[in-house]
Amino acid sequence: MMASWSEKMLQLLLRMNNFHLPGSSLETCLRFEVAGEHVGWVTPGVACILARFPNVFCARGGAVALAADLDSCEKRSEAVGAALQELREHGCLTCLRGWRSEKYAVMARYCDSPLMHMERAATSVFGVKRYGVHINGYSRDGDGNLSMWIARRSNTKQTYPGKLDNLAAGGLAAGCSIKHTLVKECQEEACIPESLAEKARPVGTISYTYEDEEGVFPECQFVFDLELPTNFRPQIGDGEVQAFYFYPINKVKELLVCEEFKPNCAMVVLDFLIRHSVIEPDSEPYYQEFVAGLHRPL
Repeated sequence: MMASWSEKMLQLLLRMNNFHLPGSSLETCLRFEVAGEHVGWVTPGVACILARFPNVFCARGGAVALAADLDSCEKRSEAVGAALQELREHGCLTCLRGWRSEKYAVMARYCDSPLMHMERAATSVFGVKRYGVHINGYSRDGDGNLSMWIARRSNTKQTYPGKLDNLAAGGLAAGCSIKHTLVKECQEEACIPESLAEKARPVGTISYTYEDEEGVFPECQFVFDLELPTNFRPQIGDGEVQAFYFYPINKVKELLVCEEFKPNCAMVVLDFLIRHSVIEPDSEPYYQEFVAGLHRPL
């Protein structure tokens, strides 16, 4: 029997939280520790590769830590960066083929000061937390009916080429604020002027941890809702998007489970559907599971 919409959505949430499922690598992973703080996860296979750099990494007590003399953010960032460049040159880790030359901050909690900075493409190797900003762009007609703007990613994107996406979204680079990232992504991806982008409302976060062949991905997305004028039309900007679509909210809901959506973007839209009462607890049997799956602690 064909799975229902609810069952398909539940499966998507389970995939995006598969690091917490029985049989995942969590059972064998070593903690990645920086300055005594647990900031990520390293698989045994990766730990063996990192052992080639004893002046940078050391394994002890079920953890991979950095050498004691790497006692500042700058020293850690430089030493780990040099090791990663060498691994990239030797093709040891497939994820490093997607080198971005973009740094992410590494810390135990978002509110903490960065302990080091790391190349974005390498973050999954160390299972460190990644943060991003996602914007739901929507409008209401005269009767109050919701419609949402959806982007289709460029076919040349490194990840999830051609998939459906939120109106605008982007990773939170080291040293960049959430508001700066929101305005920047709106302008670059959808040509939304700053004066309009700044009207976006912060509505919470979604968080999840999944693993695949390239590592462990603990991620938290800061979510914003941006109500747009009914006559507004986003325009293709930096080429990361190939098209925009404006769909009634029920069509958007159906698209979430058809494998066309980038998975974490589908989660952002699911959160929107719950918050705007498109999905309600009396009619959705997995309502509680949906809410829990959108907000797993990292």
